[in-house]
Amino acid sequence: MQTHQLAFDFSPVAQLIFCPFTDEIYSANRKAHSLFHQTNLVAMRPSQLFAECFDQLLVLTDQALTEGSAISENLFFSHERLVDRHSLETQLQKILIDQRCLLVMALQDLSEMHRRRDIAEANQHYNQGFFHWTRTAKVFQEFERENRLLLDAAGEGIYGVDANGLTTFLNPAAERILGWKAKELQGKNMHYTIHAHHKDGHHYPVMECPIYRAFREGVVNFVDDEVFWSKEGTPISVEYTSTPIKDGNEVVGAVIIFRDVTEKKLAQKKLLEALNEVDNLRQRLEMENAYLQEEISSEFNNHQFVGKSIAVRKIHKKIELVAPTEATVLINGESGTGKELIARAIHDLSDRSQRSLIRVNCAAIPNELFESEFFGHVKGAFTGANSDRPGRFELADGGTLFLDEVGEIPLALQGKLLRVLQEQQFERVGEAKTRKVDVRIIAATNRDLPHLIERGEFREDLYFRLNVFPIESVPLRERIDDIPLLAQHFLRRASTRAKKSGLKIPLSQIEVLSQYPWPGNVRELENIIERQVILAQGSVLRFDDLGVREQAPNHSAKPSEATMTEEQRREAERNNIVLALKTCEGKVFGENGAAALLGIKPTTLASRIKRFAIKPEVFKKSFEAS
Repeated sequence: MQTHQLAFDFSPVAQLIFCPFTDEIYSANRKAHSLFHQTNLVAMRPSQLFAECFDQLLVLTDQALTEGSAISENLFFSHERLVDRHSLETQLQKILIDQRCLLVMALQDLSEMHRRRDIAEANQHYNQGFFHWTRTAKVFQEFERENRLLLDAAGEGIYGVDANGLTTFLNPAAERILGWKAKELQGKNMHYTIHAHHKDGHHYPVMECPIYRAFREGVVNFVDDEVFWSKEGTPISVEYTSTPIKDGNEVVGAVIIFRDVTEKKLAQKKLLEALNEVDNLRQRLEMENAYLQEEISSEFNNHQFVGKSIAVRKIHKKIELVAPTEATVLINGESGTGKELIARAIHDLSDRSQRSLIRVNCAAIPNELFESEFFGHVKGAFTGANSDRPGRFELADGGTLFLDEVGEIPLALQGKLLRVLQEQQFERVGEAKTRKVDVRIIAATNRDLPHLIERGEFREDLYFRLNVFPIESVPLRERIDDIPLLAQHFLRRASTRAKKSGLKIPLSQIEVLSQYPWPGNVRELENIIERQVILAQGSVLRFDDLGVREQAPNHSAKPSEATMTEEQRREAERNNIVLALKTCEGKVFGENGAAALLGIKPTTLASRIKRFAIKPEVFKKSFEAS
């Protein structure tokens, strides 16, 4: 091998020769292979080595081609074996070989350069004179001898360094904390041994170290958040005081007293996390309290699921089946049919009943606030976000979230909702932290979701995720048998609110209510009864105009003057009694019996039942769900 080739190969500086036009490496010396942790750099390309700072490489290469040479500290590289990236001092020199324009690149690790310079500076101080060093050593020997009992008994680590940064002594506590023996460290540069890097691994220049500032400036320094590195290479959180030691008026070194505060830092971290958790729980409890107060003041909690019709009993059966499970439920039905009550019943019968049922009316939330309402936001996330605020999913953690009118959720947000349903995790608006929740979903809608899917207004995958267990909330016109019970229930409530007593609904008026189609369902029935209670002048409520109240008056129509024969009258009376017995499930006497409903004496009703050969017991048969 030629001499110049040997010089290149064994150069103490990493060197590459490459073509800037073809992006090829022609040669690389041993130091370059060691620097990049590669075995064959010739098989690689410069753009590959410096992929993370390719723009800087182009600028530096262009300068070298134009001016003949260039230097920079902006290039760096990373490697999977290395903790962090390495910054480089890079020099480029243009050369011509066989009429080809090539570049020679010389590379030096900046952190290694800084370390060597620090050592050189320390050695320069050390070599200032043997006499000076001897005098300093005597000062520390005297200090150690006079304070030996204190040094041995102290629980804190204590060590001394001279003005060159070399260790003079180490007490037993320091040996225990650092893992080094005193004889292993005496005469060594203490900074490079235990203090050369910050906690994140970055180089800690000796000139920036407060310990050295103590004897360079003659001042005491206290530091409460740094790390020393043990013999095993693990970081130790410490707080320390560095005090200068003087011989006459001259500062000859420093004594450092330090303690391991790893447990203290860990306790502080846990305390901070606990305080943050307490603050989050406080916010959540405040939100839940406000929400529950709203629920208490509303009519939602005053409703009961009233009814004994076949349709209602089927709903009850489905509720009993699905409530103990974690299945998502989709309740379909017209407005006013009691979808909220079904959701409440499912929650109350579930294992989550000890937690809250959080209700969200999706139709009442502005589009721009949907995400914040569902997932919450952090302070400053948008104009008006003056503090952190948990969303409805966080409030419902461990409980049930009822999404009423789910068909009104904007299409853009449906994907995020689907992710929460599938993964049970989300991020607050303006925050990168992922939060996990345990929420059961019950959704309700009065819209035709399959039709919305066809029109591209509702995601099909979200529909299938919600429609795990569908329940149909039937309209009132399909459960006419429940009207007498509902009417009596709403009458009692309205009478209490209006502070009126003794009001009744005659059976003939129950018939009127039963013949009306009820487009507004149970809610309309409640409103009409409450209105009639307010307007009532006597003890009897009447609804004779119910069927025509929405129709325009027809002045040409003549009043009906139809009459009934005796047989028709008797048949009407018999049907009236049968309807009362059906309503009361065969009960004749008592507060909720047919006699009280008809407004006649029980003995009179018993006599008429016998006369018409009616058997009340046939109305007591139990319901078997199909």
